[in-house]
Amino acid sequence: MHQEFLQKAIDLAVESAKSGQGGPYGAVVVKDKRVIAASGNKVISHIDPTAHAEVMAIRLACKELNDFQLPGCILYSSCEPCPMCLGAIYWARLAKVYFACSRYDAAAANFDDSFIYDEISVLPHQRRIAMLHLNLPNAMQPFKVWAEKNDKVLY
Repeated sequence: MHQEFLQKAIDLAVESAKSGQGGPYGAVVVKDKRVIAASGNKVISHIDPTAHAEVMAIRLACKELNDFQLPGCILYSSCEPCPMCLGAIYWARLAKVYFACSRYDAAAANFDDSFIYDEISVLPHQRRIAMLHLNLPNAMQPFKVWAEKNDKVLY
């Protein structure tokens, strides 16, 4: 069964590559052996660098299940998720991920995310894109308001 869902992700990736809507990636979210959501990469058609197949499938699954978390769901991806998609996977609390191609296969096809993996461990002020901390007097105010909020939804 896992092979069938992963094949669907690969088929979506092929469709995405042919259509020009985005890169050659596809993803499927499954819960209880049923496809909840599926998407190809939509970076070009949505004019959105975050519209990776995995992120799009997660967004659709959350809407379908009316929840911002996806416990008990499995993601099938045509390729090992990039750092952004990996973050989305953890925030969505997916149970498991199956993927077909590796990040090294993607790099060989000119989709190399190794520089992002490398940047994660670098201190913010030493990264290739300058990330500079400004210490404003009220910077902690949003967290203080959140801490005092009685009806907050934890995630």
